Amino acid sequence: MKKLGVDAIISVSAVGSLKLEIKPMDFVVPDQFIDRTAPRRHMTFFSGGIVGHVAFGEPISDEIAEAIYKACGKLKLSAHKNGTYLNMEGPQFSTKAESELYRSWGCDIVGMTNLPEAKLAREAEISYATLAAVTDYDCWHHSHGSVTVEMIIDYLNKNVDNARKILKIVIPKIGKMKTFSAQGALKSAIMTDPKLIPDQKKKDLEIIIGKYIS
Repeated sequence: MKKLGVDAIISVSAVGSLKLEIKPMDFVVPDQFIDRTAPRRHMTFFSGGIVGHVAFGEPISDEIAEAIYKACGKLKLSAHKNGTYLNMEGPQFSTKAESELYRSWGCDIVGMTNLPEAKLAREAEISYATLAAVTDYDCWHHSHGSVTVEMIIDYLNKNVDNARKILKIVIPKIGKMKTFSAQGALKSAIMTDPKLIPDQKKKDLEIIIGKYIS
């Protein structure tokens, strides 16, 4: 995507709700993440001879999130702006104890995919936001036992149709934006002396670090 000149990414993903007021068929545009993934996930381009520490206190690009949320409003779709996405490890779903733990932390939704995407996008200086489609309450909810795979798939399919409508509104608006908040994210992030970075690593990451490291 960086090689294609991408400035912004909207990630569309299915999530479980951790709060009663966030209902199946709702959309959430979160602004924070909590990481509960396994160490085997690769979440950085900076390894093998180069160290980089990118600021990540605000992981979602607000200009993209705001455009998504406004599109939901225009379509009169139930949407929630801000909130915390708990990124768990899969492929299994949460235990009930884990689900209750995440709720006690104040998390809003739970999923398996978005945090690594957001971290890598920031390192590549690409603005990132999530359009999270709620398919079910996580296993904490009293109705969990009556939720079937068929119900979840039905909600997911309906949310996919609505997500397409949202994207048709949002993408042209993003295309007209001149600046993005992730631009310049690497300006002061590369810690390694350029003379000590292996030539092959410079070559591999040239599309990302080229304007900072010659």
